[in-house]
This record gives sequence, C-alpha cells and structure tokens, in this order.
Amino acid sequence: MPTALVTGANRGIGLELVRLLHSRGYTVIAAVRTASPALRALGVRVVTLDLTNDETLDALPEAVTEPLDLLINNAGVLRSVGLDDLDLDLLRLQYEVNALGPLRVTAALRERLQPGAKVGIVTSRMGSIADNTSGSHYGYRMSKAAVNMAGKSLAHDLREQGVAVALLHPGWVRTGMTGGTGHVGPEEAARGLLARLDALTMETSGGFWHADGQSLPW
Repeated sequence: MPTALVTGANRGIGLELVRLLHSRGYTVIAAVRTASPALRALGVRVVTLDLTNDETLDALPEAVTEPLDLLINNAGVLRSVGLDDLDLDLLRLQYEVNALGPLRVTAALRERLQPGAKVGIVTSRMGSIADNTSGSHYGYRMSKAAVNMAGKSLAHDLREQGVAVALLHPGWVRTGMTGGTGHVGPEEAARGLLARLDALTMETSGGFWHADGQSLPW
C-alpha cells in the first residue's frame, strides 16, 4: 500500500487531496497545524506541522518514519500586499510559508522518499514572471516565484535519488483563501493535481503545469 503525506490538509484543496488519495487506497498522513472535524472524519493519520514553527519542522522526521511514495506540499497563505502598503510582516509570512515551507519539508523528509517517489509543490501561476500582467500581490507573487525556483532545484538535486518533482498550479479555486470565488471547486482542482502527478516521470521532472495539463511559462 503506497504512502502519501499532504501538508495543509485541513480544508480546501488539501482536504480533497487527502480524501481522494485515501479512496485510492493510499496510507495518508495529513500534516496540519490543527485537524479540522472534516479531516478527522476521514480517519487518516494526522501529524502536527506549522510552517512558521521551527520545532514542528524539526520534529517532522521523527513523526514520519515510514517510506513515502508521494509528498504533496500544499500548505500556503495569501495576503494582499500592494505598493502603497508594503507590510513587511505579511511579506515575510508569505515567503516563510509559501517558499521556505515546501523546501524545508522536502529536505526534512528527503530520507523518507524512496526511489520512484514523487514530490508535488502546489504553487501558482501568479509566481510566473512571464504571466504577470496585473502587478500587485507582492508577497504572494514573490513567494511563489521563489518556490518555483526551489522546486526546479529540487528536481535536479533529487534526480540521483530517483525522485521526480512537479510544480503545480491548481487553477483559480473556490476556497477560503480566495474568499469563495474562482472557476473550479476544490475536488476538481485536487483531481487535476493528482492527474499531473500520475503523469509525472523522471523525464518531465521539474516542470510547471496547470492542473488542467497545460505547461505554464516561468
């Protein structure tokens, strides 16, 4: 039975990823700050992880001792920061969670990733420099551009280990992060993300894709 770990699994896309993987027969580990009733109801294993807390990050390798077939770095935060209000605390928060978080989690669990394992990083096309046509959202855009670079480097660094990495944009999803606005629901987005991970190979490792399958510009 394959094992998957999903961060940010409390609600929205993360919760749907856990639900779908569980239905596929995966042993699922949900890494969250605090488990929601909806997550608890799925009956999966829950470990504590706060991407702004060094203690929970440092404890992750001891909390997760089994080999992993799939690691999905889904946890993220969006705070609006414009040029007229450069709130440095909000900028740093988004960088710490969205950019450093997936890198630190993947590094912490590197020894748990067995040959043939896959790492998914849920990023955003808002981190695409070529696709930026509207500006603003400095913390979110900059943090997602940074995690795109981290994911590309991870694809190189984990290649010898036989681990493939995908950078994935879920689309504009109706979640709490987007205030309930968007084009797709969390389940549809989660299905698209898993389809991209299913198709991921060592030859395509390091790519940046929309959940619908289109390749995105850097």
